Amino acid sequence: MKFSLPFPVRDVSSDKGGKSLGDLPEWDLSDLYTAPDAPQIKQDLEWLETTCAAFAADYEGKLADLDAEGLLECVQRYEKIDLIAGRIMSFAGLRYYQQTTNPDRAKFMSDMQDKVTTFTTPLVFFSLEFNRIDDATYAARLSENAALARYKPVFDRMRAMKPYQLSDELERFLHDQSVVGSAAWNRLFDETIAGLTFEVDGDSLGIEATLNLLTDSDRDKREAGARALTETFGERLPLFARVHNTLTKEKEVEDRWRGLPTPQTARHLSNQVEPEVVEALRNAVVAAYPRLSHRYYALKAKWLGLDTLEVWDRNAPLPMEDKRLVGWDEARKTVMDAYADFDPRMADLAKPFFTDGWIDAGVKEGKAPGAFAHPTVSDVHPYVMLNYLGKPRDVMTLAHELGHGVHQRLAADQGELLSSTPLTLAETASVFGEMLTFRKMLAGAKDTAQRKVMLAGKVEDMINTVVRQIAFYDFECKLHAARRAGELTPDDINALWMSVQAESLGPVFNFMDGYETFWAYIPHFVHSPFYVYAYAFGDGLVNALYAVYEEGAPGFEEKYFDMLKAGGSKHHKELLAPFGLDASDPAFWDKGLSMIEGFIDELEAMEE
Repeated sequence: MKFSLPFPVRDVSSDKGGKSLGDLPEWDLSDLYTAPDAPQIKQDLEWLETTCAAFAADYEGKLADLDAEGLLECVQRYEKIDLIAGRIMSFAGLRYYQQTTNPDRAKFMSDMQDKVTTFTTPLVFFSLEFNRIDDATYAARLSENAALARYKPVFDRMRAMKPYQLSDELERFLHDQSVVGSAAWNRLFDETIAGLTFEVDGDSLGIEATLNLLTDSDRDKREAGARALTETFGERLPLFARVHNTLTKEKEVEDRWRGLPTPQTARHLSNQVEPEVVEALRNAVVAAYPRLSHRYYALKAKWLGLDTLEVWDRNAPLPMEDKRLVGWDEARKTVMDAYADFDPRMADLAKPFFTDGWIDAGVKEGKAPGAFAHPTVSDVHPYVMLNYLGKPRDVMTLAHELGHGVHQRLAADQGELLSSTPLTLAETASVFGEMLTFRKMLAGAKDTAQRKVMLAGKVEDMINTVVRQIAFYDFECKLHAARRAGELTPDDINALWMSVQAESLGPVFNFMDGYETFWAYIPHFVHSPFYVYAYAFGDGLVNALYAVYEEGAPGFEEKYFDMLKAGGSKHHKELLAPFGLDASDPAFWDKGLSMIEGFIDELEAMEE
């Protein structure tokens, strides 16, 4: 079911600065529910409890005997339950992420999660029993009813787990136990991160403001921010190590019971992507480290007048960078114009986010760091969360999350069970929206210096999306493998982190004491193991897709919209075939990486 929380967030940073950026919008969640004590929530909870019990009474032990029409009715009832549960949890989660340190909001989310988990426990039988339907009967039912056959991608995803499912009793136990297992550790991590304070030059800052210092033009401030991060992370490192030890062990236990061959297998299955495709992506990126990150950061050191870079220089602005802040209205116009230039339908789909309270943009005390677009449920609409402070990268983040929102709106017509896009394709519209916005801004560059700054910024973002995320993936692979051999000390985890950093960032970097703790704040490792390769997958895919667009392929826009409308109803091979692309071809990834390489080539040429 699709209502689990929390949502993966994008690793971005901004600060609180009291700068005038215009009227930053806040969410209006009334399209979900008007308030936590709204009568509709009580009614929906009561409906959920009785309907789940009735569903189990009507269907448990009987799925294999249903004809095609009966099976279709069963699936549609299941889908409606998913919709109502998802609406409740979306409302609770979005309120919580606005103020993670608010005890009332935290309690409400926890209570809702507990109730929804309890009420839906009777449904655990559904996927288990469906997977026990023999292949011949399954194929016959689909052939007898076109409306039922439409759900085949959902069924196939369920049946992919058939070899790994446990007994009904154990599956119910895992379902019930989740609220005091991984979900509880996720919440502890979120609340700990949101509550951290960092002492910088006499000021007490939150994590967003401190991370933002790493992008300050003043090198002393960057260093002060980095040292404050290491100090606070170091103080809380035992807790973060405990969170990671517990979650990786819990995963190892469940994977072992299920017979999953690797820690990554469950993620690959849920993403509908073959392990060899992910391995081809990973290998292509690692092989390209010297051509991408190593080469770019050597250039950056030269621009900064340094022989070596410290970790606090990685995201430093260039000396010639325009320090002007981009107000909210300008950011909105930039992104909307870029979307409209590609296709007016893109802008039309994005418009309500700005006009109807679908974005929460400002940095606030206790608000979750980073950014995300949450699809909620297919009969409402997505919501976008940002921490907007007017930097050019914040404009790119707006374009990115709006791309998610447009994708989610288009896919919603597939219905609740088919609208959810696998993570490997979930970044398609977001990264494409970023590229549209970047290209428009680049075309408007007033001189070579501005073009250079924009190209460098884009290369840094792409390195963060591709190189950094594959390094994250390698770290996770090493972490889960090491945990299978026993408990990991903080020093053990630190060593695993450092084992991938020098390789990915290159020889120009010096790594300060304490940087080895920077794994501690990355939310993806806690919330969504092995999620991170989806960012690199999405960036590589979109780079290849954008190359097809630039070549003027006929009918590109219609094919693009059809791809987004498909949601989770098609495999990546089917979705990419109309564009002449195939992600299973190792050369596909080199095509995507060549775009980043081309930008670096242009930057190097500017030095001649």
